Amino acid sequence: MVTRRKKRFIAGAQCPKCHEIDTMMLYLEQGVEKVECVSCGHHQSQTDDQVSQASQGEVIGLFKPD
Repeated sequence: MVTRRKKRFIAGAQCPKCHEIDTMMLYLEQGVEKVECVSCGHHQSQTDDQVSQASQGEVIGLFKPD
């Protein structure tokens, strides 16, 4: 059985690689937050531990897709 991941676009986000705006999507995979650019394929991942260790000035808010 294949489980579908909910993917949400991040409004106003700019890809750090291709610099396109509104192409970044966020999803949760096996407890890891992942961000991927639909334009160039650039991706980043971040565990909950990394989020909680980030300083308050670096994190605007946490998005928890259901």
